[in-house]
Amino acid sequence: MTRKERFNKILAYFVEQQPNPVSELDYGSPFQLLVAVILSAQCTDKRINIITPDLFAAFPTAQAMSRSSVEEIFEYIKSCSYPNNKAKHLYGMACSLVERFGGEVPRSSIDLESLPGVGRKTANVITSIVYDAPTLAVDTHVFRVSDRIGLSVKAKTPLDTERQLVKYIPQDLIPRAHHWLILHGRYVCVARKPKCGECGIAAFCAFYEKIQG
Repeated sequence: MTRKERFNKILAYFVEQQPNPVSELDYGSPFQLLVAVILSAQCTDKRINIITPDLFAAFPTAQAMSRSSVEEIFEYIKSCSYPNNKAKHLYGMACSLVERFGGEVPRSSIDLESLPGVGRKTANVITSIVYDAPTLAVDTHVFRVSDRIGLSVKAKTPLDTERQLVKYIPQDLIPRAHHWLILHGRYVCVARKPKCGECGIAAFCAFYEKIQG
């Protein structure tokens, strides 16, 4: 099977089985999604969804969060990973949004990456979900799954994986591909013991092909 054929078959499966995948993070606005994604670094979506209701009630907008303090934000997020750094990032991000963008989440990845706590992955998540841009965020799930099933080959970095994926995925599918790969890695192609017996793309998977001999 050529690489292009593998991509085509895997994408066709996801288009049919999960035509409209969505983020598992809970949010009510682009600003709240940005907050949730920053918090989700090295933490589970489940934990973030426990934290954010009270956080969003206290600070529903960038303006509200910019009027708070690092210490006050910390009290709401202290049960997530790296709360000290994330509290600083959230406060700095909110202040920057208000000062430079009128409190609105910018469309540009370059502008997003200029905000405290926002790297390429987070910027790609926001532009993809909020603005339906053809950007693909590569987190640990996407990096691992892409390599395992054969969509990326010998990728050394998330950026390398991203470049390989967007080369073969049609632009209109790129925003959804991020969710497909994350959800597949979270529930089926799990890290320690992938559930090949219940995987709908096993017949197109490089890993399954290898273990079958």
